[in-house]
Amino acid sequence: MPQAVDMPGPTLPKTANPAPLGLAAFGLTTCVLSAINAGMLPHEAVPVVVPLAFAYGGVAQIIAGILEFCAGNTFGMVAFTSYGLFWWWFAFLQWTVGAGWLKPAPAPAVATVLLMWGIFTFLLWIVTFRTSKAVFSIFLFLWITFFLLAAGDFGYGTGRLGGYFGLLTGFDALFVAFIEILNATANRTVIPLGNPILRT
Repeated sequence: MPQAVDMPGPTLPKTANPAPLGLAAFGLTTCVLSAINAGMLPHEAVPVVVPLAFAYGGVAQIIAGILEFCAGNTFGMVAFTSYGLFWWWFAFLQWTVGAGWLKPAPAPAVATVLLMWGIFTFLLWIVTFRTSKAVFSIFLFLWITFFLLAAGDFGYGTGRLGGYFGLLTGFDALFVAFIEILNATANRTVIPLGNPILRT
């Protein structure tokens, strides 16, 4: 009696990793705004950030978040979508105030928003203990940045320091994006991202 032969199924197309897109969008936009917060660029340069925050920091990260959802990555979906919408919040705030549609918010109100983003980022940072050391470092610098910027708006004079930490965060994210693109293009681990701090 002839035996059944298993026929190979259709080969699914390889899908790209959306994380480098989200990291690059986040990192580049963060670097530009942080250069202003650090005093390296004048405050009058803020209008340059608004369309960048909409188009790259916002849209690109939201796209990355949707793609992470499709890939079943809950952490990537929450992080990229959330920070993409953070950039939309920032851009809408600057746009509506600049157009005279809203009155400028008092500094403590902005500080409270930044503080809440710092708490949110701190909680995500705890989750990164089970990802890679590279992602761990980005979220570490980011929650410090948010807390320093919040303290600055509360009147503690740490805003410029927050700008420098923001630059560190942005460049870290860009470097990690580069590593992931390099590894994917080479089809091997050229530069490791580092093992998780906590193993499951």
